[in-house]
Amino acid sequence: MIPELAIGPIKVGGVNSPLLIGGPCVLESEESALHIAATLQESAYRHGFSYIFKASYDKANRTSLHSYRGPGLEKGLEMLARIKKRAGVLILSDVHSRAEVAPAAEVLDVLQIPAFLCRQTDLVLEAAATMKPLNIKKGQFLAPWDIGEVVEKAKSTGNSRILLTERGTSFGYNNLVVDMRSLVIMHQCGLPVIFDATHSVQLPGGSGTCSGGEREFIPHLCRAALAVGVEGIFMEVHADPDRALCDGPNSWPLDKVDELLAGLMRIHNAIRDLKFEI
Repeated sequence: MIPELAIGPIKVGGVNSPLLIGGPCVLESEESALHIAATLQESAYRHGFSYIFKASYDKANRTSLHSYRGPGLEKGLEMLARIKKRAGVLILSDVHSRAEVAPAAEVLDVLQIPAFLCRQTDLVLEAAATMKPLNIKKGQFLAPWDIGEVVEKAKSTGNSRILLTERGTSFGYNNLVVDMRSLVIMHQCGLPVIFDATHSVQLPGGSGTCSGGEREFIPHLCRAALAVGVEGIFMEVHADPDRALCDGPNSWPLDKVDELLAGLMRIHNAIRDLKFEI
């Protein structure tokens, strides 16, 4: 059993309920983000999940120079601080450089290392040294057993409050594949493992100047990951994914979240007492 990890009032791992990390890919407007946060929190709590709101203040890895990146560091953190207060939610967002870490740590409850940057040693050390909980997303290019080296970097600061997130592995050009063995292997680090269902169905750069996605597979992969025994699910959610300014094709519709969470909790409850010995 994975030792529990405390994030504010939330406990992840151990015998605790699964965690939902969810929200829009990027902040579009404060009111739309607030609506998503409140809706997801209510649905998560109703079905027995704990909840952390996720949205990026800046998407530094967009395919095109002309793609929407978000409100930026200063304005974005101000928006997240207000959402945190108004909705009463914990907040997670990406940090992309060492310079962002200190101001972000003043607002965020969880600092996230983006998948593309998981091998950036200085960034990982800077973020971990804040002693804030850290969510490390395994790069698409990284084997699951190699995430242990990233964990060692973070733990060298004395910070052991770490989540690991699987978001799919590069499979040729413009495609990702999910190897469910990865979730088992990452658990060998002794840390909670989160499954990022929406980025796992992304088609990176698959639409020319932006990424595509196959959101119809999100429920199936979520169910499989819960059956494997992950500690949480990460989902980008939008009220109207087809009009989202970022990652719409791989975002899950807000009005379909409740039904999905209900089914996922049934799977979690069904496998909760099962023990697998190898």
